[in-house]
Amino acid sequence: MSEEPSLRVLVVEDDPVAAEAHTAYVQRVPGFTVVATVGTCRAAIRALHEQAVDVVLLDMYLPDRHGLDIVRALRAAGHPADVIAVTSARDLEIVRSAVSLGVVQYVLKPFVFQTLRERLEAYRSYAHRVGAADAVNSQSEIDQMLGTLRTTGRAHLPKGLSEELLARASRVLRESGEPLSARDLAHRLEVSRVTARRYAEHLCETGLAERRSRYAGAGRPEVEYRWRH
Repeated sequence: MSEEPSLRVLVVEDDPVAAEAHTAYVQRVPGFTVVATVGTCRAAIRALHEQAVDVVLLDMYLPDRHGLDIVRALRAAGHPADVIAVTSARDLEIVRSAVSLGVVQYVLKPFVFQTLRERLEAYRSYAHRVGAADAVNSQSEIDQMLGTLRTTGRAHLPKGLSEELLARASRVLRESGEPLSARDLAHRLEVSRVTARRYAEHLCETGLAERRSRYAGAGRPEVEYRWRH
C-alpha cells in the first residue's frame, strides 16, 4: 500500500517567534510539510502563485492587510488550498467572515502543540477522504467526511491552567499600556501572585508574551511581562 503524500503547508505569521514555532509544530506532525513561511499578505499571495500549497496556516492580523484578504484572493483565483486560521482574533464578525469564506479550522492563540496537532490530524483525515472520492453516494458519507474536521475540543494546557483564565491573562497583557509584574497581573486577575506568574510564563513559552527584568534599587530585580505586538 503506497504512502499518502505529505500535505504542503504555507505558514503566514508576521511575528518571527510565533512563525518559527508554528513552522516547527507543523513539521512535527506526520503527513505535513511546510513549503514556505511568510509574514505579510503580499508575500503569502506571491507564494501561492509560485508553488503548490494544500493548506494555509493563517494569522488574521498582518502588517499590510487583513488575513481574510488572503482568503478572498484565494477564492477569487479559484485556488484549491484550504485555510486553517491560527489567530488571536476573537471578534465575532471575523469568525463569521472566516466561516463564510470556507475556513475549515479556527485555532485561537495561545495554544500548545497538542492543540494544533489535533486540528491538523483532523484536517489530514478530511483531505484524504476528499482526495480519494470522486463523488458521494449518501448523506451519511457527507456527514462522515465533514465530521472528520471536528475535534474533541479538549484543552491541551499544562496541568492546573484553564482556558478561561488564560484568555483573561492574555487580554490583560495585550491591553495593558505597560509591562506588568506578576503582582500587577495577579491584582487585575484577582488571583494569587504564583498563579499569575504561571500564566504569564506559559504565554512567554508559547511566544505570545515576553519577560524582562526591572531593576529598582538594591535587591533582586523584578520580572515584568508584556504582550508581543
